[in-house]
Amino acid sequence: MASSARSAVTGRVRSLDPVFDEDCRVLVLGTVPSPKSREITLNYGNPRNRFWPVIAALVGEELPPAPDDRRALALRHHIALWDVLESCVITGASDASIAEPVPNDIAWLLARAPIRRVFTTGATATRLYRRLVEPGLGVPCTGLPSTSPANAAWSLDRLIEAYRPLVEAPDVVER
Repeated sequence: MASSARSAVTGRVRSLDPVFDEDCRVLVLGTVPSPKSREITLNYGNPRNRFWPVIAALVGEELPPAPDDRRALALRHHIALWDVLESCVITGASDASIAEPVPNDIAWLLARAPIRRVFTTGATATRLYRRLVEPGLGVPCTGLPSTSPANAAWSLDRLIEAYRPLVEAPDVVER
């Protein structure tokens, strides 16, 4: 059987460093960075992922093109970014293939920023947070739909509405 040029490699991957500062009030957790996100070292870095257009629309700013400017956009609006998993074995970007998950030390981040709410992006991030992190941490999460291109059933407008609670959390958007 011929293998596809688009075959995904299976291997252990690690989370990117968290994006946060001492002013962040909201933490948004993905599952684990996609291959494209790891390549450019930007959470939600796949150009087809709709996370950054959703955030820009919610905070009323233009979508910055550069990774550093996107991180600055999040921080300007007190939004921290990280992943539920510190590492796992995964095939490509398929959350369904995740094995051997190791959670990030979310308590470490919460000790360094006055996070008031935790959000997870996608069903897998929500499920893994609730199973691996929440019992020990005692901080519940609010699950949001995935902004991944694989979640094509959700339009950009529908995602923006679903993510509205993120910016309605206390002290998130500078007014």
